[in-house]
This record gives sequence, structure tokens and C-alpha cells, in this order.
Amino acid sequence: MNIRHRHDTIVRTLRRNGTSTIDELAGEVGASRRTLLRDICALRDEGFVIHSESGRGGGIQLDPQSMQTTARLSVAEVFALLISVAAMRAAQNLPFSDLADAGLAKIEKSLPSDKVRDLRRFLECLHIGQLSPKQDLSDLGRIDPALLPAFETAFLEQRHLRFEYRDAKGARTSREVEPQAMLILQPLWYLVGWDPAREDFRHFRMDRISKPECINDTSFRRRHVPFEDDVCPYNDLPR
Repeated sequence: MNIRHRHDTIVRTLRRNGTSTIDELAGEVGASRRTLLRDICALRDEGFVIHSESGRGGGIQLDPQSMQTTARLSVAEVFALLISVAAMRAAQNLPFSDLADAGLAKIEKSLPSDKVRDLRRFLECLHIGQLSPKQDLSDLGRIDPALLPAFETAFLEQRHLRFEYRDAKGARTSREVEPQAMLILQPLWYLVGWDPAREDFRHFRMDRISKPECINDTSFRRRHVPFEDDVCPYNDLPR
């Protein structure tokens, strides 16, 4: 059980049971007493009011009115929110843009500096443009949710990305590229990768990508992607 799952389970158990002992909670999440105590301290840092009483009849108790006051969002989660807002802006159908900006600003401020730095690096790879009205969208599919976490690792650590790709005719191939950028031409999303085998850039529609896998022992250098004039970089974080 990972840290986030443990924390969620602890909070859920305390809300359900009212009072639990350290041993009971440790057994619930499958962790040692020492790990459980660290989890309790971390939850308190996040804003949960947790009382502890020693002796017979004592235990750990969560204040029923307390709640999390700090965000526990990963870079990929915040990035997903940002690019969703960016895509809606590009399509000119974001009716509450000021409220969305204010909410995102609060989320960004809650992140530690190292995550903000990673987020900025991630955003540098994002570009937005306008889709041609002649584009055929009849075969538009669903984007695999596993793509974004894989992209986070691939882009930030500059790792090769391997995946299966289905072309416009339905043929499937295995591809391995250096991920250089993400391009949004709403409603189409593309991975722009440098293909070492062809020594050129290739655009891959994200809804045609499946089974993404980072190659941990292979890194690459960042390249300049020659986008057209109507494609611009997206960066909406304060400097």
C-alpha cells in the first residue's frame, strides 16, 4: 500500500470507528507502528486534527470537524488541470476562466518549490494551436489515462518512451521515441517525438497510443521542435 493510500485508509478508518489504537491502524494499513506514527504526523501537517490518549481506553481519534488543508497533488495531477484549462481556452469555450485561473493559482501555491520547478519544465513541452477545419474527426478515440503519468517520467527525466501505435488505417506498430513536446489542436492531442530510427520528428495522436512504457536506461537531449507560426508554447506559472 503506497503512502497516499495508507493516509486515505487511516482517515477513513478513524472517521468510521471514532477511536482506534496504533496497533489496529497499523494492521488496517499493513504497516509497522513506526510507519503508522509517521503517517499520523504527516496527516497532522496536512491539517487533520488527530488526538491521542495513552492508557486503557485511550487511542487515536480524529476530530470529526477537521479536514485536509493542504493539497496532495502530484505534478501530473496539476499538469492535467492546467492543460485541460489550456485546451478549453484554445477552443474558446471556457466560460469561467477567471475562476479557473484563481483556483489553479491556489493549487500552485500549495506545491513545494521542487514540484513547481518540475511543473514549469513540464509546461515548457506543451504547445497549443488551432485545428484545421478540414481535419477528419470521425475516428476520434479515448486517450489512455496511463499516458500522462508515463509522460511525466519521460519528459522530466528525458527517457525514451516505448508504446504501441495504431495508424489511420488501423495498422499497429511498436514505436520508441524521444518525447519532445505535446501538441494540443483541440480536440486532437499529439505526442511529438524524435524518432532515432528515422532521424526526424513524428507526430502521434494520443488517442491512438497504448501501452506506454518509459525506458529507464536510455536518456536523450532536448531538441527544438519546428512548430508552425500558429502554434505557441503554453506557460501560465508565475516566474
